Amino acid sequence: MKNKFILLLAILPSLLFGQTINSDKLNAYFSLIESKNLGVGSVSIFKNGREVYAKTFGQKNIPELSFKQHTKYQVGSVTKMITAVLIFKLIEENKLRLSDRLAEFYPQIPNSEKITIQNLLGHTSGLGSYVVKDGEVWVTEKVSDKQIMDLIIKQGISFEPGEKVAYSNSAYYLLTKILEGKYQKPFQKIVRKEIIKPLRLKNLTSFIPGQKGVFPPYHYNGSSWSPLDKEIDFLNVIGVGDVSATSHDLNVFMNNLFHYHIINNETLNLMEPVLGKEEWGRGIALWDFGGINFFGHGGDTLGSHAILIYNKEADISIAYNTNAERIKKEDFIKNVIDLLYDREVNLPKN
Repeated sequence: MKNKFILLLAILPSLLFGQTINSDKLNAYFSLIESKNLGVGSVSIFKNGREVYAKTFGQKNIPELSFKQHTKYQVGSVTKMITAVLIFKLIEENKLRLSDRLAEFYPQIPNSEKITIQNLLGHTSGLGSYVVKDGEVWVTEKVSDKQIMDLIIKQGISFEPGEKVAYSNSAYYLLTKILEGKYQKPFQKIVRKEIIKPLRLKNLTSFIPGQKGVFPPYHYNGSSWSPLDKEIDFLNVIGVGDVSATSHDLNVFMNNLFHYHIINNETLNLMEPVLGKEEWGRGIALWDFGGINFFGHGGDTLGSHAILIYNKEADISIAYNTNAERIKKEDFIKNVIDLLYDREVNLPKN
């Protein structure tokens, strides 16, 4: 009887979700967002490996916004999940180990003799966040690798490796540099060879100067949308937060990842947070929506925001992108999930 009860708990989220998407409820939600001018963005939902729902909304509320079906969004730190997958591909190929020490690559970094690849992946290294200096995001203009490395060294460590979890952009900057050293090519070319070409992604790319077909960021000024004055210079966050993509292509990546077409089952298990013990895994985070668990990552630039998440029991994934946000992405995606699982939704009033 106990085993049957455990099995029921395991399949309950899938039963609650059912097998079909209630498009009418979703359409009504996005129409409300658009009519109240609460955001601009794109959502893609995959079920059993194929897209079953897609919606763009709000673009008409920014008349000067050039919009095409394949226009990409900056996805911020969703990039980190791609970087982590590339690191784990090296681990699968026995070209790197989770136990390898940072000192093997960058001995000048404080505590590098103690910090492992696993610590870097899981935000347990004790290193800081180089994108912020003196309390402000300072990477809005191009800076040199030496300036970034000098700041990482200056910021030092705030705790011993493995002692706690603290989100670290610096850790993923170093992981990107380790990748580039192992592959002997820039991150952009690694992503193209290992991710974009095998998955036939036409609308996902690592940043290149002068790139086109990417939504610019906007902010709400109280009555309408205005272009953001400053955005991150994405050359400063290669492998950390530079990728741009459509919601559809993010979902193609996510489904190939969780269907073991990029790395194998055992390797993916190493990436995932351990349920009941961790909220952060090693490149993948746990998202708990009222007892329904999704794995994935979120991302933020100064003006664009993204979420990419996957639920194993229902084999469903959701990709959400926005370049003009008035509802926090976490609240926005919770509403979408509540609609999918036929739960009560507190719709925005204004």
